[in-house]
Amino acid sequence: MSAPAERVTIKDVAAAAGVSKGAVSLAFNHKPGVSEATRERIFAAARRLGWAPNSSARSLSRQSVDTIGLAICRPARLLGLEPFYMEFISGIESVLAERRCSLLLRLVSSLEEEIVLQETWWRERQVGGSILVDFHRDDPRLGPLRALGLPAVAVGHPSLTGGLPSLWTDDATATAEAVRYLAALGHRRIARVGGPADLGHSAIRWAAFRETMEGLGLDDGLHAETGFSGEEGARATRSLLLTADRPTAIVYDNDLMAVAGLGVAAEMGISVPDELSLLAWDDSQLCRLTHPTLSAMSHDVHGFGAQVARVLFEVIAGEDVPSRPVATPSLVPRASTAPPRP
Repeated sequence: MSAPAERVTIKDVAAAAGVSKGAVSLAFNHKPGVSEATRERIFAAARRLGWAPNSSARSLSRQSVDTIGLAICRPARLLGLEPFYMEFISGIESVLAERRCSLLLRLVSSLEEEIVLQETWWRERQVGGSILVDFHRDDPRLGPLRALGLPAVAVGHPSLTGGLPSLWTDDATATAEAVRYLAALGHRRIARVGGPADLGHSAIRWAAFRETMEGLGLDDGLHAETGFSGEEGARATRSLLLTADRPTAIVYDNDLMAVAGLGVAAEMGISVPDELSLLAWDDSQLCRLTHPTLSAMSHDVHGFGAQVARVLFEVIAGEDVPSRPVATPSLVPRASTAPPRP
């Protein structure tokens, strides 16, 4: 009978990383006293040796991936109504079902809360990796999660994701296409109802909207920021339509706000598309259930979620995954857009 393998200890990890046992303890308890580079070296040594601070944790080097994490910083009520995330999550689940894995989904109230949550998930080995979404400019998650050594895929443009493996849709090109389409129909007063200014993809769309409008010689001042809810979309639409020089076309950052905007137009007696053209984003089933049906910038959100999940498994397996755009949303014209009335 062979002798049992010697158990790896914190002393072995410290020796492999070239640090003291105290530094290993500080790193795994996420306390100050070690640099990010040292913390990352300690985590790498621990993974290589198959050591975890909790004796009941599964081996880092031989861990089977049966759960992945997804934290979303949105109110629960809004998430339940948001078609994008429902489709995105269903795409993720389609891949997890093939692999007999589970999704650990949590809603958080702030990015700081998400950092603590991701650290807990990884430290306690509740997940094999995570999908990170809704990146902000100068996102506070980047430093702590890189130091943690958490396998992750970022859903966002590389300018926002700090070198993490990233997948994204080309929102800038799609926004420019939407504006040029409406301008080609003859619209000169085009507005945008977008998300929060500090949210990365909203900022990218707003910059593309402004640049395209300026390139066409049009006024780019018709713009409203919202939190993506139907109520805020309705409020923003009403405010725009009450201006003296109201827009003849509005581009929305999601389908939910576009549907709400259509309701506001009906409430105010403004005919769509005769007096006002509306253009949604994502092209969920909602766009085909309204009257008139909504034109939209369409992309395969379910397929996007599935691809993100597949790439995460590649990252967890240690493969070198390049960041890349997945698709560019394309215009689907329907009954809610038409040339403006003379």
